[in-house]
Amino acid sequence: MRATAAIAGLGITEMGKIYGRTASDFAGEAIALALEDAGLDARDVDGLLINGNQSAEMAPTLQFSLGFVDLTLVNTMSAFGSTAGTMLQYAAHAIDSGQANVVVCLYADAPLTQGAAISQSGYSGKRFNAPGLAGLRFAYGDYGPANSGYAMALRRHMHLFGTDHDQLGTIAVGQRAWAQMNPRAQMRKPMTIDDYHASRWVVEPLHLFDCCLVSNGGVAVVLTSAERARDLRQPPVYLRGFGQCAPGDTGRAERDPAVHTGAGKAGELALRRAGIELVDIDVLELYDCYTYTVLVTLEDYGFCAKGEGGDFVADGKLGPGGTLPCNTGGGQLSSYYMWGYTPLSEGVIQARGQGGERQVADHDHVLVSGNGGVLTFHSTTILSKHEGEE
Repeated sequence: MRATAAIAGLGITEMGKIYGRTASDFAGEAIALALEDAGLDARDVDGLLINGNQSAEMAPTLQFSLGFVDLTLVNTMSAFGSTAGTMLQYAAHAIDSGQANVVVCLYADAPLTQGAAISQSGYSGKRFNAPGLAGLRFAYGDYGPANSGYAMALRRHMHLFGTDHDQLGTIAVGQRAWAQMNPRAQMRKPMTIDDYHASRWVVEPLHLFDCCLVSNGGVAVVLTSAERARDLRQPPVYLRGFGQCAPGDTGRAERDPAVHTGAGKAGELALRRAGIELVDIDVLELYDCYTYTVLVTLEDYGFCAKGEGGDFVADGKLGPGGTLPCNTGGGQLSSYYMWGYTPLSEGVIQARGQGGERQVADHDHVLVSGNGGVLTFHSTTILSKHEGEE
């Protein structure tokens, strides 16, 4: 289908251990950069969607400090790491219906403080931070995002299908190789498979290099109609397809916990709306809070059969020079961690053809994924330099 909305502006702040600034500071800078990128100013904006996260600053009242007035669309949204895709979908619908003309979508956070340990709401690291029976899981070490689901999900996949660390390490090494070509990436030191194996355990079977970074920073994108975007400063990145799927509680008895995700349904919906097939995808920007997330998402999208993800990635096809370029900026494992705005921002760069040294030659269609919870919420977005057909 012909796209009715497009991304016209992208703003990315400096990322990583950037101290002394608040999430609101990063938000303002990211939006200013995105508007400048598009050739627009604050007076053009009538829609603001904020990705709710662990920061109390990411609330509708952020509008006041940003200085926007008379907005016809404003909200804070959260489906965790899948939110970026859902925000784009709602913004596109608002533009298509005439509710808004120029919508800013934003993620910003500042969890890092110099000299202090990282603390995220709900993951204090204390074993007994829940009352009564609810504290039993913490008493047995089940706390924090790695411990509370991803490590067990990966262990289940290993048990069922024989997935091994050499295969997971290939994902991490490939993304580090992409990051070496990305000036914004936090981790640009070369990594070998031996380096991966030597990295400390976070919680078995997850090594340090299986896990995403933590970053201070902000990313914003500016959306407008496809027609208007054609006349602005940057090449339009058309929003061709969307899909969401939340399968429900993966701990239910009839499910294989976190071995099957919502990527399958979300991907099917997005591809159908875009009017293309999986074989038409040139570049993948997959949510990668852990290496396992990349692997299981590839399976559920249908790039390989369930259980074959390890063998599928083992030849390095996701890395530079491979046949299926994936997370071309380094992803959240090596570039920066902005929830779903990490894959989205790199997807925009690749679709525009502005990736410099890391630019993929064929970039007609870019698939961007989002993942939230413990593989319980999923979004898929198809970006393209082509507007599509009626």
